[in-house]
Amino acid sequence: MTTTVIDTPGAGSPSLYAGGLMSWLTTVDCKRIGILYGVTGIFFGIIGAIESFVIRTQLIVPQNDFVSADFFNAMFTMHGTTMIFLFVMPVNAAFFNYLIPLQIGARDVAFPRLNAFSYWLFLAGGIFFHLGFITGDLPKIGWFAYANLTTPQFSPGHGADFWIIGLIVLGTASLAAAINFIATILNLRAPGMTPMRMPLFTWTALVTNFLLLLAMPVITVALLQILFDRYFGTHFYDVRAGGNVLLWQHLFWIFGHPEVYILILPPMGMVSEVISTFSRKPLFGYSTMVYATAGIGVLGFTVWAHHMFTVGMGPIALAIFSAITMLIAVPTGVKIFNWISTMIGGKVTMSTAMWFATLGFIGNFTIGGLTGIMHASPPIDWQQQDSYFIVAHLHYVLIGGSVMGIFTGIYYWFPKFTGRMLNETLGKLHFWLLFIGFNMTFFPQHFLGVDGMPRRIYTYLPGLNWELWNMVSTIGAYVAILSGFIFIYNVITSLRSGKKAPADPWDARTLEWSVASPPPEYQFAKLPQVKSRDDFWVRKYETKNFQPEPEHAHVQMPLPSLWPLLAALGLGLMATGFISHFALSFVGVALLFVSIYGWSFAKFE
Repeated sequence: MTTTVIDTPGAGSPSLYAGGLMSWLTTVDCKRIGILYGVTGIFFGIIGAIESFVIRTQLIVPQNDFVSADFFNAMFTMHGTTMIFLFVMPVNAAFFNYLIPLQIGARDVAFPRLNAFSYWLFLAGGIFFHLGFITGDLPKIGWFAYANLTTPQFSPGHGADFWIIGLIVLGTASLAAAINFIATILNLRAPGMTPMRMPLFTWTALVTNFLLLLAMPVITVALLQILFDRYFGTHFYDVRAGGNVLLWQHLFWIFGHPEVYILILPPMGMVSEVISTFSRKPLFGYSTMVYATAGIGVLGFTVWAHHMFTVGMGPIALAIFSAITMLIAVPTGVKIFNWISTMIGGKVTMSTAMWFATLGFIGNFTIGGLTGIMHASPPIDWQQQDSYFIVAHLHYVLIGGSVMGIFTGIYYWFPKFTGRMLNETLGKLHFWLLFIGFNMTFFPQHFLGVDGMPRRIYTYLPGLNWELWNMVSTIGAYVAILSGFIFIYNVITSLRSGKKAPADPWDARTLEWSVASPPPEYQFAKLPQVKSRDDFWVRKYETKNFQPEPEHAHVQMPLPSLWPLLAALGLGLMATGFISHFALSFVGVALLFVSIYGWSFAKFE
């Protein structure tokens, strides 16, 4: 392997983020790629928040004309897909890139160039997905794009194509990343880092990436079938020609339900790390938490049809999927029990990260889990299907769970990422405004659903008993958006003038806190020898054997490379050719093959 020789100070080396634009375009450093994933994901998250602002403003009063029906349909299509695929997933990937090598005591990921390729391909997919804002042709098919809404008859123009091809590109990026992280965790752990000594965040990352590896091909095949129906006259979902519209639902939800756990498992790992650290106790029931994480991953592939209780599958299928859906609540309940047990008897410190982990994540996610169990019963599901009760449940899982968990991780690891501390006062103000605004927005939607308000309607008549709760819900959304401004202000001011972070500001347990903040490019001057679970705590307090990293190190690291960016550009041009002219696709294929050739023979280490 061809490498760069690094000879830099080990203590908070600023060289990690130094350099011009070209250094970022050619980087294969997993920490830099993590920063790119995180910044890009937050940017797309802001776009998704703006789309939610439009949705809630339109629904604040009956018969509102803030936007048209077509634009409203486009907004909820873009909002749902953006928040799932372009915000939560890439921000999780940012944590994977930055933390996994540090937590397992490795200097890098298994495939640094593939890692860079996955980011640039993700960026290409995200840009392609949003081209409709430039062309004025946005998708209006909902974030699950049920057939036959995706046919040219009901979705003329290229709006649906941006959605379909964009997701294929994003899925390819996720597959590349999943292969890389699985190989890294399985093969690059430090000496003594057995699987049952890995931090729980690393375990959740491992299971998540196996889910990605198994689920992404399903949705890719389904999307290719839609593309063939639209461009080449096939009839996979055309009932008149022998196709089946329910085939799309099965394929989408075979992917879609594991996707829920792809979104929620990494934040569960973040919450586990934070609760243990700020309770000053090892995580209660570590082994059962590992088994519960693996159990969620396995069972997540067996419950997809509870999204389809109203399509007429028959009583046997309903009974089977209802029972399995109730069963999957068990490993989730184990996790909640263990988090609470970790805090009991501990010396709990309520930092901002701890507020997000406990009241934010555990409190809100539990509500989402309980309403999910309600939907395991087909008669209840029939009543609440396609109503705002489902909207409330979904957001309690994905915002109350995933987003609250992500903020837990940001407030906990921000000092490690940047070498600066976030302002705790602003952080707690951010938490309380988000917590109050989130619950004001989505808890009333349970009432709207029970009162019969359907999903995906752009307006409603007065006198249906929906006015009050829609008004409260929209005001809550404004409060939640306000909290986002406080978070952004906190990040910017902390980066400029925040308190400098030591290597271990929280007195934490895991190996990433044994190196400088931010870590040097080579991560560890000397690879750690792991002898126990929570090894960093053990070395600090039990064996009194903690040795700080050397001030200087002479370590070889992989060379930067432009080939991953060019390869991703080639795939992006291939996708664009479907929309503009097929000749562009051939240009993209040529660039891709040239890039792969250059990638294969360029010096690396």
